[in-house]
Amino acid sequence: MSTKTDHFIPALGADWLTPLYDVVARLTGERRFKRRLIEVAKIGAGQDVLDLGCGTGTLALMVRQACPQARVSGMDIDTRILAIARRKIARANADISLQQGSATDPPFPAASFDRILTTLMLHHLSTAQKRETLAAARRLLRPGGELHIADWGKPHNALMRVASLGFRLLDGGEGTAVNVRGEIPAMVKDAGFDSVAETERWMTPFGTLAFVVGRKT
Repeated sequence: MSTKTDHFIPALGADWLTPLYDVVARLTGERRFKRRLIEVAKIGAGQDVLDLGCGTGTLALMVRQACPQARVSGMDIDTRILAIARRKIARANADISLQQGSATDPPFPAASFDRILTTLMLHHLSTAQKRETLAAARRLLRPGGELHIADWGKPHNALMRVASLGFRLLDGGEGTAVNVRGEIPAMVKDAGFDSVAETERWMTPFGTLAFVVGRKT
């Protein structure tokens, strides 16, 4: 399996902010939108689920709690944030497998998962990395599997345009620009997914949060 490790932007833009990630994430209403992502994914008993870019493990833990008969894995490139995730999972005594690796070349065999979920990760990646990550996600899914994304999207009103300045200043660069232009659904389709749709847009203190789904047939 690959040991590729791309240059990456830490979760809040700097390593020293990583311990504060869960505090900041709560300001986005993360548990509410992650709960909704799990509902939309309709994870079945016995299915294999990957939290891609799992960060501190909140989503993986929520999937485990909501779908106790599913097999849950998490992956992130950042060893510091994975250490936080491992401590949280150990405290919860949860059966979750964590791997360190790059989203552009994940350390799993093809067709390993029925559902791949990812939240607030894609906007950290360059356009080329986004394309590699989406292609890799499709490769990891079994036929009939689905990719579910919740990430910053195109502001859908004037208030959200102003609010989005926060994460654009924090994360900056090419990656956020692609999200703000609303190009993620087209990129998911270009990666070979079918039935691609932006299903919901939520207002948050940091801008529009867009839900995107794609299916591998």
